[in-house]
Amino acid sequence: MKLGLMLGYSGAEMKLPVELVQRAESLGFDSVWTAEAYGSDATSPLAYLAAVTKRIRLGTSIMQLAGRTPAMAAMQAATIDALAGGNRFVAGLGVSGPQIVEGWYGQPWGRPYWRIRDYVSIMRKVFLREEPVAHDGKEISLPYRGEGAMGIGKPLKSILHMNPKIPIWLGTGSESNVRLTAEIADGWFPLAFVPGMMDTYRPWLEEGFRRAGGGKGLADFEIQPGVTVIVTDEIEQAFDRMKAGIALYVGGMGHRNKNFHNDMMVRRGYPEAAQKIQELYLAGRKREAIEAVPNEYCDESSLVGPPQRIRERYKEWEGSGATGLTLSCRQAEGLELMAELSGSRDRAA
Repeated sequence: MKLGLMLGYSGAEMKLPVELVQRAESLGFDSVWTAEAYGSDATSPLAYLAAVTKRIRLGTSIMQLAGRTPAMAAMQAATIDALAGGNRFVAGLGVSGPQIVEGWYGQPWGRPYWRIRDYVSIMRKVFLREEPVAHDGKEISLPYRGEGAMGIGKPLKSILHMNPKIPIWLGTGSESNVRLTAEIADGWFPLAFVPGMMDTYRPWLEEGFRRAGGGKGLADFEIQPGVTVIVTDEIEQAFDRMKAGIALYVGGMGHRNKNFHNDMMVRRGYPEAAQKIQELYLAGRKREAIEAVPNEYCDESSLVGPPQRIRERYKEWEGSGATGLTLSCRQAEGLELMAELSGSRDRAA
């Protein structure tokens, strides 16, 4: 199983754990991932990491579609890939949520399914450079002919000769968007994925592969959920450290009637907890919302405890259908243990 290291987005200060990334690379980790919300962006840190690493893949998990046009996303991906020596960048994309899309980027939420489809199609055309890029989409079209246009835009071809095979992954969770991911993407960040959930997702993925044609299937597709790893004897304290982030996303990262993370908690079998966390969080009772996150929910999506407990629980992930794991971990001890369990350290030797 491949391993990735999640760096996420910064807090109030921009800090990159360069030594931790380099240690992960030396242990045979396959990838390192950055994110963005409404602070630091996802691509700039990877340009820096390209200069201080040698082979580890550099990925965004995710670039928000509203944050840049598809042409700019392709330009940023191709530029960093070239700086890194080629075949190292993974363009991970996602729609974010309507509060950020409309509140931060000032764009309409629109129709995410068609926005994703148009966006990926345009990026692939930019990468391939087969002809000047034109696209007549349901959400995005090039050249632009809409309100305010002068009418003189023309299709263009990238000046930079790009890697035509830069992989595109999508972060999706709804049935229609998971099918779309399997159809048009090279990999998938499954939202709130835990062992046992492939029974739900497999039919959706297989339908997407069928639509793609060409014999595409699970063998050609990467599935990489996120997992928190903490080596500790104080298991409940570790869960307590996870709960603030969970409560933020389940309770406050979205509108009461439109919160994908809340929906995923419901899908995983915790409808009462999801409702309670959201009600408390939106009422400003954040401490109570954090306390309402079940320990079991934390445990399902993490590998926490002494090394032997992690070894036993890792076996569930090996048979989960995931092809890799993106680890949220700041302990060298945790990286080393996971490298041993996954075999990445042996492959790096």
